[in-house]
Amino acid sequence: MKYRRRLRSRLIFSFLVFGTLLSVLFAAAVLLVQSWLVDALISRTLADEIDQYVAGLREDPTLVEPFYTRIEGYVTRPGRAEIVPEPFRSLASGVHDVTTDDAQYKAAVRKEDDFWVFLTYDVSENQELARRLEIALAAAVLIFILFSLALGIWSSSRVMAPVTELARRIEAMDEHAPPGDLARHFPDDEVGQLAAALDDYAHRLKDLVERDKAFNADVSHELRTPLAVISGATELLLAQPEQDERTHERLLRIARAARQSTDITTALLHLVRAERDADGNGHAHDVAQIARQVVGNYEPLVGDRDLELAVDEREQVSVIAPEAVIAVVLGNLVGNAIRYTTEGEVRVRIQPGEVSILDTGPGIDEEELPHVFDRHFRGHQAGGTKGSGLGLSIVKRLCDLYGWRIEFANRESGGLCVTLRFFPDRG
Repeated sequence: MKYRRRLRSRLIFSFLVFGTLLSVLFAAAVLLVQSWLVDALISRTLADEIDQYVAGLREDPTLVEPFYTRIEGYVTRPGRAEIVPEPFRSLASGVHDVTTDDAQYKAAVRKEDDFWVFLTYDVSENQELARRLEIALAAAVLIFILFSLALGIWSSSRVMAPVTELARRIEAMDEHAPPGDLARHFPDDEVGQLAAALDDYAHRLKDLVERDKAFNADVSHELRTPLAVISGATELLLAQPEQDERTHERLLRIARAARQSTDITTALLHLVRAERDADGNGHAHDVAQIARQVVGNYEPLVGDRDLELAVDEREQVSVIAPEAVIAVVLGNLVGNAIRYTTEGEVRVRIQPGEVSILDTGPGIDEEELPHVFDRHFRGHQAGGTKGSGLGLSIVKRLCDLYGWRIEFANRESGGLCVTLRFFPDRG
C-alpha cells in the first residue's frame, strides 16, 4: 500500500505542478502583453496627436491647445513654460512616463525653436484597470490550480485502477493454490503485459519449488534405508558378547551417528513439506531426556579438553513435536557450544517453557549477532574450526515452522547464552 500511494501521489503532484505552471505562465503572458500593448498604444496615439497638432499649428497659429477628458495640451514660447505643470516643464522632446503625487501620466513633448508643445495623458485609470486585471488573473490561476488538482486525483484513480486491481489479485492468491491466470483479467496493455509476466514467473517459480521439494524429499527418504541398515547392523554387533572395550565404544559412536543422521533426515522432511507433524507423530516428548541423549552423543567430541558437559533440569518440560526435530535443534546448539568452547563448561539448563545452552567460550561480537542465522555465516571467532554455517540456518527454519523463538546473547561472565523458548506467546 505504501508504494501504491506514493505512485498515485506522484501522478497527482505532476498534474498539480503542470496546471500551476501553465496557469502562472499564461497569466504572466497576459499581463506582459496587456502592459506592452497599452503602453505602446498610448505612446503611439500621443505621438500622432502631437504631430498633427504641431502641423496644424504651423498652418493656423490661432489653433487652440487640444483638450480632452483625460488629455491636456499646452503651447508656450521657448523658456516661458509657466502654464505647464512643474513635472512636465523640463522634459525633452519625446514620449515620457511621469508620476506625480496624485496620478500617473504619459507625456508627449515637442520643443521647436519657435514654440513648445506639451500633451499629457492621465493613465491612472489604466493602472487601476491593470490592477483589477491582475486580481482577476490571480483568481483564475487559483481556479485552474484547483481544477488541476481535481483532474489529477480523478486521472490518477483511473490510471492506478488496473495496477490496484493487479495488486489485489496477487495478494488474494493462496500460496498453496496453483498460480492464478492474471493476464486474462486485464487488457493487452502495459498492465496486461505485467500480469502475463507475473503469470509466467509464478509458473516457473512453482515448478522450481516443486522440483526442489521433490528432490529433498526423495533424498531424505532414500537416506532412511541405508541408515536403518547401519543402525540394525550396529545393534547386532553390539549384542555380541565377545568384544573389547575399544571396539564396543566405536560401535556406540557409529550407532549415535546413525541416529543423528536419521534425526536430521526426518527434520529435513518436515522442512521440505512445511508440516509440523509429517509423520503423524503428535505426542509430547520430554525435553530433558532428549537433551541427555544429545549431550551423550557429543561427549566424544570433548576429547582431552578440560570441558564439562551437564544437563540442569530445573523443571520438566514436554513439547508436542517430533523427537527428531527437538534433537536436531538441541544437537546443533550444543554442538556449536562444544565446538567453540575450549575449557570450562557447556550447560543445558531446562526451565519452564524454555531451554538455555550456556557456555564459557569466546562469545559472539555484538555486530555479528543479527547474522548468526544467515546461511554460510561464520563469525571471526570461528577461527580454524570446521563447519559449513548451515546448522543454525536449519535451526532457525525449524523454530519458525513450530513457532519457537531462539535468542543469542553474550553472558556478562563470558561466553554465550542461547535461549530456546517453546511457548513464546505465553510470556
